[in-house]
Amino acid sequence: MGETVLKRMFDLTLSLLLLIGLLPLIVVIAILIRIKLGPPIVFKQLRPGFNRTPFYIYKFRTMTNACDSEGNLLSDAERLTTFGALIRKTSLDELPQLINVLKGEMSLVGPRPLLMRYLPFFSEREQRRFSVRPGITGLAQISGRNGLSWNERLELDAQYAENHSILLDIKILLISLTKVWKREGYYEVTNRQLPDLDVERCSLLTSD
Repeated sequence: MGETVLKRMFDLTLSLLLLIGLLPLIVVIAILIRIKLGPPIVFKQLRPGFNRTPFYIYKFRTMTNACDSEGNLLSDAERLTTFGALIRKTSLDELPQLINVLKGEMSLVGPRPLLMRYLPFFSEREQRRFSVRPGITGLAQISGRNGLSWNERLELDAQYAENHSILLDIKILLISLTKVWKREGYYEVTNRQLPDLDVERCSLLTSD
């Protein structure tokens, strides 16, 4: 209980300081998105959080709303703009999640919140990830990010849930900053090789 309270105090203090310190940058990014992409500036999507409780995650919008002749959205690769790719590479699109941290929906460090439709596909061990708040960055992100398989990523999430501490959070945050600076672990949308979790596990069930 003491560790949980300390982690929450750490999250509140640091996220508030980051929001205040980065406010000019946040305003500039918001203005550029409004000019280049139009409204809305912030993308939000329902994700499962602590104890599987749904919440809306916030991100700066990086894609257009371009559709085909039948009104269907084009692929991510076709809708991602040059500016959007830039703020993704620098992880600046994640800045609005500091609001999620202040609201208590997320932590600075924890398993990344995935899609609602993935919920039926986690193993019993992998569901350990829901025993802690999801994070802006996490153990999986500093260990390979999109270069890892789903099994590897979710195992790291379970390990974090079982062993999290303030010292580990500080270590993960420092390594995350280094990786963002070096732009390590970023994959272009057009080069994504990792299938969706539900698609991968459904195909495995079918093959069995």
